[in-house]
Amino acid sequence: MMKYRRIPEETIRRMPRYLRAFSTLGGHGRGFLSSRQLADYLHLNPPQIRKDLSYFGDFGTRGVGYPVSQTAEQIRKILKLDVSQKAVLIGAGRLGTAIASYPGFAIFGFNIAAIFDNAPAKIGKKIAGLTIQDTARLAAIRSGDVHLAILAIPGEAAQTCADTLVQAGVRGILNLSPCWLRVPKRVKIVSIDLAMEMGTLPYYIK
Repeated sequence: MMKYRRIPEETIRRMPRYLRAFSTLGGHGRGFLSSRQLADYLHLNPPQIRKDLSYFGDFGTRGVGYPVSQTAEQIRKILKLDVSQKAVLIGAGRLGTAIASYPGFAIFGFNIAAIFDNAPAKIGKKIAGLTIQDTARLAAIRSGDVHLAILAIPGEAAQTCADTLVQAGVRGILNLSPCWLRVPKRVKIVSIDLAMEMGTLPYYIK
């Protein structure tokens, strides 16, 4: 982990895009991909791709390209996606229900292991084959070796849930709640506010 700390955040954020590209194009029978082909597919520039991958060692061969299956496997190892990663989902509303059923997590090896909510009418019901549990039992995930969580709940409840998750051993949280979370430095937060992101779009409309 020490050597990865000096790698730019934006490079880390692009690595899953590379993994998806190699996995998708590999499924189409491509044996090798050049940085130009990869750049055209991802709408990036070839030097940026070569620089990003070079942070992690030698990838590909000049004049030949990147071996698709091997490079995808290397990226999985870099991102620690070469083993199944369990996550818990907090929030069984409309957004949480959509996330629980989203097939796109499979390519990255994510497995939503449990779903929690505090609404009595939802507890005990099933989403995507999982029974919704009471958030009062959230601390019990410590015994399940779960280190990732997705927060899809109102902002006023997010900090309390985040505190419980941290105490239960969660080290990474995807925060879809419209609020800023206070967590220890050892915990990584990725926040996505869909309404705020949508709020930027009208500016670009001519």
